[in-house]
Amino acid sequence: MGINRYQTGGTGYFCFRKPFAGRFTPHCIFPVSSSSSASLALTPMLWLLYNQAVTGRERGSIRRNIYFREDIAMEYRIALVRGDGIGPEIVDSAVKVLEAIGEKFGHRFVFTPVLAGGAAIDATGEPLPRETVEICQASDSVLLGAVGGPKWDTLPGNIRPEKALLGLRSALGLYTNLRPARLYPALKDACPLRPDIVEKGFDLLMVRELTGGIYFGDRGRREGKYGPEAWDTEAYSVMEVERIARAAMDAARKRRRRVISIDKANVLETSRLWRETVHRVAEDYPDVTVTDLLVDNAAMQLVRNPAQFDVVVTSNMFGDILSDEASQITGSIGLLPSASLGASKCGLYEPIHGSAPDIAGQNIANPLATILSAAMMLRYAFDLSAEADAIEAAVDLALNEGCRTADIAKPGDVALTTTGMTEAVLARL
Repeated sequence: MGINRYQTGGTGYFCFRKPFAGRFTPHCIFPVSSSSSASLALTPMLWLLYNQAVTGRERGSIRRNIYFREDIAMEYRIALVRGDGIGPEIVDSAVKVLEAIGEKFGHRFVFTPVLAGGAAIDATGEPLPRETVEICQASDSVLLGAVGGPKWDTLPGNIRPEKALLGLRSALGLYTNLRPARLYPALKDACPLRPDIVEKGFDLLMVRELTGGIYFGDRGRREGKYGPEAWDTEAYSVMEVERIARAAMDAARKRRRRVISIDKANVLETSRLWRETVHRVAEDYPDVTVTDLLVDNAAMQLVRNPAQFDVVVTSNMFGDILSDEASQITGSIGLLPSASLGASKCGLYEPIHGSAPDIAGQNIANPLATILSAAMMLRYAFDLSAEADAIEAAVDLALNEGCRTADIAKPGDVALTTTGMTEAVLARL
């Protein structure tokens, strides 16, 4: 753990920083008076804030030296996968918002464009060039637009654009998928649920295990009792469940500190192991409330009372189904971001929608899901919650003041272009 004192203009900051991958990454920042640059002593109030910001384990490993620097902005390296279809347009929108955030908060974002998906196939003959992998691995985070389209649908499966996503997840060691589902008050009329449910609103986060379970288990076909049959196997190790449970509880600490674990423990042995492990991990998070819900009941509760959910953690297959259900009740997938994370801070951030080749290049795509994906990146990759909050608040304000792209506009509304919606968000930062 290191402690930096930064000064930009007339404002000073103490920044507590965690060691990560051989360097320091920001953990929490507190503004302080910059009247005295000679003194490095932390005030009692700052020590109090510090002790509230880190866990006991981190306090026990604090490094005793204090680093002092003047006029140094934090720098973050971001690999940009613009991809296919509307991908380049919406990624460019997110870049503009990140640049504005950098200027407002004193950070520097360094963007490196890389090829993946159909654009990479056209340029190099493969969906995920080695150079792209190396740049992404050397970056602090990756922002992706969308990949794929009918142009490449006839290619063999091993060189389809979608292989780029699987390859990136594997190369970056990503095993956690975060997908928020929030009902924006300004868009409540688009929600398919009953008005009394809609009035309560909802704001939940799906945490899905991404690399284990039945999708990656042994499978095959054989001659069975009733003739030819197919079989798939689900297996989860304690380690796999532990790490996704910790990801969910860490995320809950950034939200309302409630986790619901979804399983089928009344039938499946993997679910019984899942439930046991989740509750053992929960002992390390006494400030987070953890409860269980069977998956069939969870599917019902999502449409009956989605407001009860904060953070939901579940297996690969259950998460695949429930996260799609959650996205549909929001009324528009054009506003939904996602993140894929691993053991390191370098994650993959992308909107949940596709490449929409039918509207590519027309400047009418909704950029908000990608802009909100960038906000997730600030929060989860860089621990910049205030900056993420600023983006999300600007999106809220734009929607509340009637800004709409064609996909979320009602009859009679004036639909903004991609550029117009981006400028609406920028104006409200």
